[in-house]
Amino acid sequence: MRTMRQPGSVAAERAVAVPCRIEPVELHLKAGLTVNEAIAQAHGIQGFSGYVDLSGVPLAPLDYVIPGAAPDAGHVAWYSRTHTLAAATIERAGAIVGIRDGEPFLHCHGEWAGRMGHLLPLDSIVASDCIVTGLKMDGARFEVEDNSETNFRLFAPKRAETTSEPDGFALVLRPNEPVLAAIEAVCARNSVERARIFGVGSTVGARFEDGPEVASYATELLVTDGRYQDGRCELDIAIVGLDGAVSHGRLARDVAVLITFELVVQSF
Repeated sequence: MRTMRQPGSVAAERAVAVPCRIEPVELHLKAGLTVNEAIAQAHGIQGFSGYVDLSGVPLAPLDYVIPGAAPDAGHVAWYSRTHTLAAATIERAGAIVGIRDGEPFLHCHGEWAGRMGHLLPLDSIVASDCIVTGLKMDGARFEVEDNSETNFRLFAPKRAETTSEPDGFALVLRPNEPVLAAIEAVCARNSVERARIFGVGSTVGARFEDGPEVASYATELLVTDGRYQDGRCELDIAIVGLDGAVSHGRLARDVAVLITFELVVQSF
C-alpha cells in the first residue's frame, strides 16, 4: 500500500466518527447564486450538515481545480490552476456540507463535460432553478478546522445536540489509513450490519478490483456507490489525478488516504 509522509505530527485518532440521525432532504436551488449560497439558502436550517447530490445541476460558469504538485515542503500536494467552463451541467457530483468560519461551506468533487475535479463552490453559479437531494445529519456536523498533520484546513465531524436515535455517523479518515479497512473497523465498532456510504476524498494513487492502476500520487475522488454489509465495504468511485485523466472502478483494498476522506454512513 502506497503512503506519503505528511509535514506534521501524526494525529492519534485516525478515524473520527460521530453518531447521528440521517434523514433525506430535497433542496431547491435558485438561479444566479453561487453553489455555496444556493445550498445555504435552500436548506433554511441553521447549521445544516450532511451530504448533497449535485448531479444534473447547470452552472455558468463552472470553476474547478484538479490535484496539483505541492508548492512547498509544507504540503504533500496542492491544487492546479483554476479551470473555467463558461457553462456546463454537472454529470454527477457529491458534496459534504458543513460550516467554515461560522458560515455554510461545502467540499464537492464531481464530473462535468468529460472532465472531473474539485468544484469551486464560491465561484460557480447556478444557471437555472433546480432541485437536488441530500442527507441531513441530526446529532453531528462537519466543521472546518486547522489540521496540523497535513497543514490544510479540513472538515472534522463534531457532536451536535439531538434527541434522535442515531442510525448512522459522520466519518473522517486521516492520511495513510487504508480506506476500506478503516471504514469496516468503524462500522464494526458501531455495530452496523448494513450501510450506504456517501462522500468524497483523496488517495495516494489508486488501484481497482476491475481496472487499471491510477499512478498519480495525488487524487480527488467521488464515491459513486458505497455500501457495507457482512463486515465488508465496497466503494465504486470516480477519480482524477495530476494529469486530469478520469477513471472509474471499484476501489481495491490496498489504497490509502492522502489528505482526507469525508463520509456520511447511513445504516439500513
